[in-house]
Amino acid sequence: MVVFLPVIKSMRVWISTFFALSIGYAADPQQLAMALKAQTSFDKVQLTPSPTLADTGDCVQSLAAALSVSGPEETAVLYYRRGYCALAGAAITGDMRDYLTASTDFERAMEAWPARNRKLAKKQAPEPVPGGLRILAALARLNATTEVPVRAAARQELVAALAGPACTSNLMPAWNCEQVQAIGREWLGWFALSEGNLSAAAQYFEGGRGTGWFEWVEGQRQFQKGNYAAAVAQEERAISIWKSGKRRFAPLPDIPVAQADLGGAQLLAGNLRAAIASLDASLKANPANPHALYRRARARELGGDTDAALADYGMAGRVAFAKAAELASGEAHLYRGIVLYRRKNFERAEAEFASALNFEIAAPMRADAQAWRHMAAVASGSCASARELLDQTLPAVSPYFPRQEARQVTASCGTQSQPAGQ
Repeated sequence: MVVFLPVIKSMRVWISTFFALSIGYAADPQQLAMALKAQTSFDKVQLTPSPTLADTGDCVQSLAAALSVSGPEETAVLYYRRGYCALAGAAITGDMRDYLTASTDFERAMEAWPARNRKLAKKQAPEPVPGGLRILAALARLNATTEVPVRAAARQELVAALAGPACTSNLMPAWNCEQVQAIGREWLGWFALSEGNLSAAAQYFEGGRGTGWFEWVEGQRQFQKGNYAAAVAQEERAISIWKSGKRRFAPLPDIPVAQADLGGAQLLAGNLRAAIASLDASLKANPANPHALYRRARARELGGDTDAALADYGMAGRVAFAKAAELASGEAHLYRGIVLYRRKNFERAEAEFASALNFEIAAPMRADAQAWRHMAAVASGSCASARELLDQTLPAVSPYFPRQEARQVTASCGTQSQPAGQ
C-alpha cells in the first residue's frame, strides 16, 4: 500500500536522504555512483504501488553493492532499505524464504543502529531504533514462519513498537511510517480476530475502514447479534474489497473461509440461493471444508433438495474424519448422526450423537450434538425422559440447529403412542 506524495515533497525527501547517505562516498566517484543507484532503485520500489519482481531484485542487488563499500555508520539505513525491497519481493513471490531474507536484513539494521547514532551524536541526541523499522521486522517474521512462539514474539514486538513514539525518525518518510504503523495495527487486529475477540479486533481495525477487515468484523458482530441481513451486507462488502487486490505487507484474508461464513449468514437471512452460490464458491476453492459442506447441506435441506442435502451431510462427515487425528472427530460423528436422523434411523443417530460428545468438538457444535441426541431420543419414543432435556438444551444451540423442528417434535411427543411403562 503506497500513497503518492506531491512531487515537491517527494523530491525534498529524496534529496535530503541521498545527500545523507552519499557523504561517505564523496571522495570516490564509483562509490558515489553506487550510492545513487541504490537510492534510485529503492525509491522505485518504495514509491510504486505495485513494483515488479525485477524492480525489487534490482533494488536488493544495488543495495548489496552499496553495502560492500559502506562504512559502519551507513549500514543501518542500507540494511533497512535492502530488507524493505526484499520484503516487497516476498509479497510478490509469497515465499517464506524471501520473507526470512527480509527479516534478517531488518535485524541487521537494528543491530547496526548504535553505529549510526555515533555518527549523529555530534549534531543531535542518539535516536532509538525507529518503531517503523521494528514493525517491518515483525511483519517479515510473521510471514516467514508459522511457528507459534515466533509469531507470538512478533506480536509482542508490534505492541511495543506501536506504543512507542510516533513517526519522528528520518529513516523513512512520515507517510510511509504511518502506513507501516497502520499495517502493524491490522496485524494486531488479525490476531484478535483469530482469537474471536471481536471488540479488540474492531478497535485495531477502526482506522482501517475500506481495507475489508473493519467491514468483516462488523459483519461478524452483526451475525452474533442475530442481524443476519446486516451481517450479509458487511461481509459481502469485505469480500469485494479483498478481491479487488491484496495490499502490500498486510494480513491476507482466507477468502474461501470468508465465503463459507457469508454463505452461513445468507442461509440464516433466508436467501437460500445466494447461500448455496457462496458455499459453492468456497468449496470450489477448498473442497475439504466440513463447515461449508454442512451449511450447504442445511441450505439444500431447507430448499427441499433432500437427496443433495444428505450427500453433503455425508461428505461433511467424511471430510471431518479425514482431517481428524486418529479418526477421532466429534464433528464427523455429528454429521453422520444427522444423516441417520434424516433417514429416520433414530436409535443409530442417537448413538452417533453420543459418540460426538465423547470426542473433542467445538462448543457450539457440542450444544447442537446434545440437542440432536435428545431430539433423536424423543423421535424414537422416549418422550418422558428426553423431551425436558431437549427443551433445556435448545437455548444454547447454534443458529444452524433446526429449533422449530425440535419444538414440533416435542409438541407431538405427547400425542405419540408411548412404550409400555411411559
